[in-house]
Amino acid sequence: MNKTDICKAAAHFVENEKDNYITKEIALSTQIIGMKIFEEPIFSFGSAVDPYFDELEKPTGIGDHFRHPQQWLPEAKTVISFFLPFSQEIKRENTKDSVWPADAWLHGRIEGQAFLNKLTIYLKSILLRAGYNSIVPSLDKNFWSKTGFNPNTPHPQAAFTSNWSERHVAFICGLGTFGLSKGLITAKGVAGRFASIITELELPTDTRNYKSIYEYCSLCGACVKKCPAGAISIKKGKDHIACSAFLDKTTEKYAPRYGCGKCQTGVPCESKVPLRNTY
Repeated sequence: MNKTDICKAAAHFVENEKDNYITKEIALSTQIIGMKIFEEPIFSFGSAVDPYFDELEKPTGIGDHFRHPQQWLPEAKTVISFFLPFSQEIKRENTKDSVWPADAWLHGRIEGQAFLNKLTIYLKSILLRAGYNSIVPSLDKNFWSKTGFNPNTPHPQAAFTSNWSERHVAFICGLGTFGLSKGLITAKGVAGRFASIITELELPTDTRNYKSIYEYCSLCGACVKKCPAGAISIKKGKDHIACSAFLDKTTEKYAPRYGCGKCQTGVPCESKVPLRNTY
């Protein structure tokens, strides 16, 4: 099994699996029936012993609660990270209202995450059948999200973290760099979802084509203007508490769904890398 096999299997699954389309039975509005949620994913393959993972265990990274790949899987060789970009239809729908998320985006956030989990489990099963022990940290019993504040860290307000971060892992594997909104900008933009698999299969690692964690962000400020919660600024980046408070409002309005995504749609980095800067 090689990288091409994995990428082809994922592309076929995304194109043909019915759960990647909004069905009549669940559609919040008639105009989005049949709409595709995700386009073909992009992949990047990193080494399970990349020294950058050690950096995430430091207070300036995620913290000592971050679990190294070999803490998840002792014989881990490769970390497979991938990005599922939302379809153009999903992204376009979410630019029509300046405050509230589009019906299509709500499906993308909730049913889209369920589909992403299904795809990740499918890819894991392929690796297991080929004889390579593998694990999906975000779906494992040992995965947890931090819910309390820690005043002893450089970012005491950022309690929105876990012991495995899909975006940080994607950065390490070479998929992209962060933007002001704290989304990760990839070759296919920022509007989408990330997932990862740790495996004992040893694969050639991809090169990180950047040096700075914000290298792909042009600091244009478009996401600052788009954010209905006023949670993003050029100087301070993203205020996670303000963002979370607005998401709570969308939960009240659209329960059991929620979402926003305004900082990811209708911006220069929506579907591509807008500009490479050196800081």
